[in-house]
Amino acid sequence: MKPTLLLRLWLGLTRLAPGLPGLLARRAHRRQGADPARLPERFGHASLARPGGRLIWIHAASVGEVVSVSALARRIADLPGLQLLVTTATATGAATVARHLPGALHQFLPVDTPGAVGRFLGHWRPDAALFVEGDFWPRMMLTLARQAIPVALLNARASKTRERVPRSMAVLLAGVDLVTVQAGSLRAEFLSLGIDQGQVHSVGNLKADIPSPVVDDTHCAALRRMAAGRPVWAAALTHPGEEEIVLEALAALDPAPLLLLAPRHPDRADAISAGLQRRGLRFSRHSAGQGDGPPVQVHLIDALGLMGDVYSVADLALIGGSLVEGPGGHAPYEAAAIGCPMLTGPHLRNARADYDALLQAGAVRLVRDAGELGRAVSDLLGDPAALAAMRDAARAEQQRHAGATGRVLDLLTPILAPPTT
Repeated sequence: MKPTLLLRLWLGLTRLAPGLPGLLARRAHRRQGADPARLPERFGHASLARPGGRLIWIHAASVGEVVSVSALARRIADLPGLQLLVTTATATGAATVARHLPGALHQFLPVDTPGAVGRFLGHWRPDAALFVEGDFWPRMMLTLARQAIPVALLNARASKTRERVPRSMAVLLAGVDLVTVQAGSLRAEFLSLGIDQGQVHSVGNLKADIPSPVVDDTHCAALRRMAAGRPVWAAALTHPGEEEIVLEALAALDPAPLLLLAPRHPDRADAISAGLQRRGLRFSRHSAGQGDGPPVQVHLIDALGLMGDVYSVADLALIGGSLVEGPGGHAPYEAAAIGCPMLTGPHLRNARADYDALLQAGAVRLVRDAGELGRAVSDLLGDPAALAAMRDAARAEQQRHAGATGRVLDLLTPILAPPTT
């Protein structure tokens, strides 16, 4: 298929003015607090040697995508003769790769310019490329197709881009060998783009097919002591603008439960702390130790890898990225695996299918603003029977997707296997 006018414009712009995406990459790298020495990776300059043998490249944009594909990636890495390269677009994604996939090589995704893409593929020479959920760029996809490198799109989610520019997306996906979708309702969308029905599969959501998050019992016990007999609610994976909504809801609660505030990006903790101080709230920070001082109203979780503890201790959790436009929602299945009742806002473009299923099951309630959030927290914390029903529903919906990882691995077998001679 020939590139559309839109794709030709992109390819031309990034060829004639590669400095523009380069400038954006530099800003993103700096904003994320990533190691300055690793900036060249975003321009295709590898910081690691390519190992011998067959190399499978997995791109998972950030934390959620890395977590969702980790079990599958570990099983791929265990196959004989395969090496694993994982790229992310964010520094938090890189840290998550280090935690969940310590044996994998990691690089930052290169910008979509001719030089960066050429250097990246020329150095790494992947034998297959697996994109998680849908974070891919035009030149990279067209180059992979031209070089006849097998490509799979795994755990594809709903996408505004596919809706707005279907002809361009059809061109980019024409070279894809396999698509697995998070929900059966998405299968028809990919078929409408011209992908053969034998290549599009609904086998369950990888985000849901996860073990319960790691829980530190000692840390959980300390958080419960901090609550001092009060109920506990959490605002998890929050973004700028959402903390203000959460704190407005907290101010209306009487008596007030303990709030565990866990921003999506812990490096925002200083700014959040300043906001808590301006409001005159008593708070503590995980990084500063918990202590046994006077009861606090808010405990700020300013570190990665603690969501299992948060969901275990919380009687109820708001999953952030959903109260303001922009982030598009975060996967709810870590909380569901633990059986934590959930609240969500209305902005869920990246996780609509996940929340629709959980809403239908009765595991989640929708809130639109601070007033609705405060009322939902107050009502549910005062209704143990309702919370128990939500816990059971959350676990049941998460278990419905059990085995998705194995089913996807089976579908990948022809792509991962060496070509026959």
